[in-house]
Amino acid sequence: MTTPSASDAPAASHASENVAVTAEKRWAIIVGLIILLLLAMMVFTGLHWAAMPPSRVETIDPQTLHISGEFVESKLGTSVGPDGKVVVRLIAQQYSFQPPCLVVPAEMPVTFRGTSTDAIHGFIIGTTNANVMLVPGFVATFTTSFKRPGEHLMPCHEFCGTGHEAMWARLQVIEPNEFLAKASGGKVVSCVPR
Repeated sequence: MTTPSASDAPAASHASENVAVTAEKRWAIIVGLIILLLLAMMVFTGLHWAAMPPSRVETIDPQTLHISGEFVESKLGTSVGPDGKVVVRLIAQQYSFQPPCLVVPAEMPVTFRGTSTDAIHGFIIGTTNANVMLVPGFVATFTTSFKRPGEHLMPCHEFCGTGHEAMWARLQVIEPNEFLAKASGGKVVSCVPR
């Protein structure tokens, strides 16, 4: 059995140092390639969406939306369409939602359609996953459902000016049969007295 001599120690140290340097270079190359791939994906996606906006983009003139079309005052609130779908239409404006109180059925899909007249607003329906931004000139659409009856607050979550903190609405979720009775005959339902 031979014992390593003092002259073998620097050679062993040099060999392990070469292994460490090679491993570090390999990882530096891998990390660099990952960063380049992510940057290429960001550039491609940015250019692709800039050249081809999503087909679901729906525009509207914020200056005239209250005069005709689906966002006139008499159509704001919740209604059941001829196809049986429940649709909520609302408008955000500084510093309120119109209507300020909405009624929707529990356990049924509800499609929200909203827009803004003046600035970017948003709303989130407490304890649900409903969260959307309302941008002037565009109609925001999403569909969700509510598991059980109750009341939720619906605050604006995009800073829209000095009255922002007071901008909120209420959403009442009621039993489906009760809702369908209120919305019969094409009536628009809200919890605001008319």
